[in-house]
Amino acid sequence: MSAELALEVKNLKKYFRLDRRRTLKAVDNVSFTVGKGEVLGIVGESGCGKTTVGRTIARLYTPTSGSIIFDGKDITSAKESELLWFRRKLQMIFQDPYASLDPRMTVSEIIGEPLDVHRLATGKERAERINHLLSIVGLSPEHASRFPHEFSGGQRQRIGIARALAVDPEFIIADEPISSLDVSIQAQIVNLLTRLQEERGLSFIFIAHDLSMVRHISHRVGVMYVGKMVEIAGSEEIYKHPLNPYTKALMSANPIPDPDIEKGRTRLTLPGEVPSPINPLPGCRFAGRCPQAMERCKHEDPELKEVEPGHWVSCFLY
Repeated sequence: MSAELALEVKNLKKYFRLDRRRTLKAVDNVSFTVGKGEVLGIVGESGCGKTTVGRTIARLYTPTSGSIIFDGKDITSAKESELLWFRRKLQMIFQDPYASLDPRMTVSEIIGEPLDVHRLATGKERAERINHLLSIVGLSPEHASRFPHEFSGGQRQRIGIARALAVDPEFIIADEPISSLDVSIQAQIVNLLTRLQEERGLSFIFIAHDLSMVRHISHRVGVMYVGKMVEIAGSEEIYKHPLNPYTKALMSANPIPDPDIEKGRTRLTLPGEVPSPINPLPGCRFAGRCPQAMERCKHEDPELKEVEPGHWVSCFLY
């Protein structure tokens, strides 16, 4: 893992205007970095903005404000015609393997499309490259002529990974790539991604719900809550010493595979419901549910700051 940065996100915002009065603040003032060869895991509840962060960085959504600096270049407001080099260097693996593959295209056409767009291979070389990519992800060349509906969910996700690898990217955003798969298949896909990351020195953003899986695959972990990044730290550090009250509650909900330890643990339960990201109230988003909330939490928004070396937290307690 290099100290050189692959990605720097500064004060990123992505708002969706619902009507004249209502704005959904899906991502609100999020900042973080990813080093070259590093895996950053992003966790949080459903609807907290994890997927929107990934899609906005990939420029599938246009940012409302803030900046995205990839490989030293600001791509925040670049036109689509100027992003061809970026599309080759950064690829995305999508959450739903059933919806992310075109049902009318064969596997060969799906994996070959990025090669055609970027003019990387033609003819015999193209066919050889597709077969090689299939073998990398554990499929055989015979699968190339089949259609997506002929495969299981795990096999489809492997096809999605092969498509992402086709252009030999440097950075991959994996948006919950295992959430719709069986547990045994999940382990296979995670092991495949880990092997590819180590062999190719790829940088990764790994978005997931499964805290144990994120801990296993990531070097650092970022925790999101209603559009905000509330804590970022090394994967072991954040699991053993969470600082933000929300992170503490999230980690306490993660089961430990030891009945003796699990029996003696106390889970932190949070009152109330997750607030809506539509026209959110001023102050900390977690203030209404936080057991340690102060008066200023209801009016001021805490900044993400480094409270220990490599440990960033957004909370007035620190």
